[in-house]
Amino acid sequence: MTRTLRLTFAIVAAVTLAAALLYTSFAGSAEARQPSQMAGAQVGQDYRLTGVVVPGTFERQGDAISFRVKDRKGGASVPVVYSGQVPDAFREGREVIVTVQKDGERYQGEADSLITKCPSKFDDGKSGGAQSMEWRDGSDKVVEGE
Repeated sequence: MTRTLRLTFAIVAAVTLAAALLYTSFAGSAEARQPSQMAGAQVGQDYRLTGVVVPGTFERQGDAISFRVKDRKGGASVPVVYSGQVPDAFREGREVIVTVQKDGERYQGEADSLITKCPSKFDDGKSGGAQSMEWRDGSDKVVEGE
């Protein structure tokens, strides 16, 4: 094989891999929506729902839990039924992100997609004495959040 042919093949392969990486990065990501933005939700489509767990709405139903999620600044709320691993930091009044599908009047949470925002154990010194926040999943690992 000539040197030019090998170079051309390597460039084509690199460009193809870069395009595939970009496609998978953007195709799999979905913007998190608050309950007030879920009015036009389609049945069977996945959405990332974010908001605060409404106090007094948490119930355990066998292997599932149900709760309501409201906008961070109050307002609209939606019912969620979730089966899967629940983070230790999950509490009423905490911020959550969960992948859901509309199921009639409620939203069904995808198993093991619930993450909770909780106060950090350490102050980073930049928040003026207020505790910083971090997102934790069901296995208590810190995950990227908004």
